[in-house]
Amino acid sequence: MARRIPSPLLSLIAFVFLLPIQLKGQETGDQVRQLKSEVDQLRALVSDLQSRLAVVEKRDHVALNDSRSGPEDAAALSSAAAALRRADFTPTGKFVHEATAARSSAEETTDTPTVTALPGPATLNYYLDTYFENNFNNPPGRVNNLRSYDVLSRTFSINQAAVVFALDPDVSSGRRYGLRVDLQFGQATETLQGNPANEPRPDIYRNIFQAYGTYVFPLGSGLNFDLGKWASSLGSEGNYTKDQMNYTRSYYFYFLPFYHTGIRLHYNLTHKLGVNYWLVNGTNQSEPTNGYRDELFGFILQPAKKVSWTFNYYLGQEHRDTTPAINCVVPVQPGLCVAPISPAPNGKLHIFDTYATWNATPKLTLVGEADYVIQREWANAEPGQSSAPSHSDGGAGYVQYQFSPRYSVAGRAEYLSDRGGMFSNATQALKEVTATYRYNVVPTLAAFLEYRRDWSNQPYFATDNPAVRSTHQDTAGIGLVWWYGQKEGAW
Repeated sequence: MARRIPSPLLSLIAFVFLLPIQLKGQETGDQVRQLKSEVDQLRALVSDLQSRLAVVEKRDHVALNDSRSGPEDAAALSSAAAALRRADFTPTGKFVHEATAARSSAEETTDTPTVTALPGPATLNYYLDTYFENNFNNPPGRVNNLRSYDVLSRTFSINQAAVVFALDPDVSSGRRYGLRVDLQFGQATETLQGNPANEPRPDIYRNIFQAYGTYVFPLGSGLNFDLGKWASSLGSEGNYTKDQMNYTRSYYFYFLPFYHTGIRLHYNLTHKLGVNYWLVNGTNQSEPTNGYRDELFGFILQPAKKVSWTFNYYLGQEHRDTTPAINCVVPVQPGLCVAPISPAPNGKLHIFDTYATWNATPKLTLVGEADYVIQREWANAEPGQSSAPSHSDGGAGYVQYQFSPRYSVAGRAEYLSDRGGMFSNATQALKEVTATYRYNVVPTLAAFLEYRRDWSNQPYFATDNPAVRSTHQDTAGIGLVWWYGQKEGAW
């Protein structure tokens, strides 16, 4: 946003320009010389304060007239302004002494690291996501079906607790590198991270939700290169609840990959079109289970200022070519004792994913998503091998209306045809609708009140009677999300 010079500085500047007019009315030479000396001092001070303000703005430690400004930096500038108001404009130099002391205070404050602002532009950010939810089916163990985040009913739960270290590249300042590390704990970590079916050694990486380095190569508009582990951008929803319309997540967020490890490239062909390419170990794999490397090809199009469209095509092979073993001939690292599978299934996974966002008005946002996923066990089936594919398809629609900066309402409706049980382990047609009320108690604390209904064309959802399944599942709950840190925008 545009920065404005503080009003004390504006008063000083006006004083500097009006003072020569006052000089014309002075009659004694001594008074004229005294006033000229004070004008020179004031001009030097204004110049110095403007330089200090520019440095603070550049480092993004102070955002004037912005609620996210750091209290320490704002206090330092207020101290400098107060010195200007208190100044005794006499030849004794008291004014210069007080202003110099205020500048020293500002320098000390802005150079001192805090719990969120590290030396330089790096930040530490903290996050806590909690909830209480009721499942009206009262399932055994209070476990909600088809949920990976809000997994429990009728219990106070910690969905996620996270610490995020972020250093974004800033090419304009000469820094082409960046670093991101997200450490994550809680129910969501246990469900979305490190599934033994996907990874050989899941415990090593379970709490490392993201860890990647970035470098921007000086090629054209800048070629972004990332290496490490990152959250998947397949699907319109993301990991951190504070950045979502709804508290619970859609079927497609749970179904599509959560994360990948490998390299990814992004390049903006124009200011309206960017392209993506990934080469990764697999879906939800910090370490691979086979020798095939998955790929993603995609683009992000912004045909208008208020419209963005993302398209992704993902090609993978998710079948194991080894199986865990007990006795190994040669010493290996823990968890890496395996035996080969021969022949190993070689069928491919294809994911077609697209979503678009339209900010119809400053308060109304619409999002649409469509997905098609198909997978075979064998690429060229031999007699006795099944080659029939499993595939799922459907889409989701979202709407949010922001009544004020403090509160909003949002709705989601979706449909997923799960033929072959790729998502739910049962062939069925799944549907859900969600209504969410969000209230921002303070800028870094949000409360979500939500009602959701899931249903199927098959009796799938658990009830209080283990022998009886229901065609629907209704839940209602409240979520409280706290975050603290200087990282701006979506995490």
